[in-house]
Amino acid sequence: MNIDSIYSGIVLDHIKAGRGMDVYRYLKLDELDCPVAYIRNVRSGAIGRKDIIKIDAAIDLDLDVLGYIDPGITVNIIKDGVVIEKKKLSLPEKLVNVIHCKNPRCITTVESALDQHFILKDRERGVYRCMFCDAERKSKALR
Repeated sequence: MNIDSIYSGIVLDHIKAGRGMDVYRYLKLDELDCPVAYIRNVRSGAIGRKDIIKIDAAIDLDLDVLGYIDPGITVNIIKDGVVIEKKKLSLPEKLVNVIHCKNPRCITTVESALDQHFILKDRERGVYRCMFCDAERKSKALR
């Protein structure tokens, strides 16, 4: 398989195998008007298998959401064919309007105009707690 290198853009590396499509959908990469390569099940010495996404354009990324989807992602910023910045992600301390409270008695269920705020309670287990009702949600990334 031959995938061209990119001149200016972003490479999302070390995505947990099979999780790349979640990232692809969240970023709405199908709506971009630039080349995008989604590579699945690549061999990796560090994690066994991984997915990689190459985006041949500079786009804005919400690193907190990417960290929630898969805290192992490495974001490589490419400019003039060279990696100018490398960011390793982790579970974010706070999420706003990323996940929704499933508690039917939570104020956010009744008041749809309220933002959904979740705070990281347990990093090891990936557990978040609703700021309004204390209901817990577990990150899919650590399942």
